[in-house]
Amino acid sequence: MTSYIVAPAAKADIDEIAVYIVTADRAAAERFVDEVYAAFELLALHPQLGHHRHDLTDRPVRFWTVMRRYMIVYRDLSPIEIVRVLSGYRDIANLLA
Repeated sequence: MTSYIVAPAAKADIDEIAVYIVTADRAAAERFVDEVYAAFELLALHPQLGHHRHDLTDRPVRFWTVMRRYMIVYRDLSPIEIVRVLSGYRDIANLLA
C-alpha cells in the first residue's frame, strides 16, 4: 500500500457521492469508491500524473479524472494529500475558492 492522506473534506465528498449513487445502484456506488481509492494509490506512486487547472484555481493542486466525471484534487507532496473529490457537474471553481 502506498502512502497518501485524505483530507476530511475529500472523505465527506466521497461519502456524499456514494450516497447519491447508491440510491440508484448499490454496485455502482461500490465501484465508485473502489475506483477512487485505486486512483489514490496510482497518484501516490506517480504524483505528476495529474495536471494543473489554472482556469479553476490558482492553488498549487493537481487534478485527476476518475470514471470520466469525478475529479480528484490533490497536492503532490510526499505523501500526496487528497484535497477534494468532486463531480465534474458541480461548480468546481467556486467550491475551491
